[in-house]
Amino acid sequence: MALPDITSRTDLERALRLFYRAAFADPLIGPHFTEVARLDLEAHLPRITDFWESALLRTASYRGNALAPHAALHAAAPLTAAHFGRWVQLWRATLDGRHAGPVTERAKAQSQRIAVAMLRRLGDGGTGGGTGGFVPLSAVRLASGSAVG
Repeated sequence: MALPDITSRTDLERALRLFYRAAFADPLIGPHFTEVARLDLEAHLPRITDFWESALLRTASYRGNALAPHAALHAAAPLTAAHFGRWVQLWRATLDGRHAGPVTERAKAQSQRIAVAMLRRLGDGGTGGGTGGFVPLSAVRLASGSAVG
């Protein structure tokens, strides 16, 4: 049986709940959510669902600056290409287990674009090494699901 595509806000909210469950438990990025940001998922979920609904379903529900909270988080505990790579990897895995279709593929591609843009906009590529936005191979490997050696 074919997996359904993402077609509604409800689909997005369910996928985001699964994603955050995995992200909070992840040893690499989990501490950024649970210890640094102390993210209250119930408070955050409507806003992040607005973001993805706007991006994927072409609504105008998100009105905000997605970079600002990430910049504050980066200032408290630097976010690296490996962190963003894991974020992309977990998002893709969440979607692959639940949805398939053009909107789902757009969601996966969008996550990659967001990760690269965030790394660049955090000033030094998010790598701590002054790479000018270069995304190291570790991020590509994490995003694709390959082991980082």
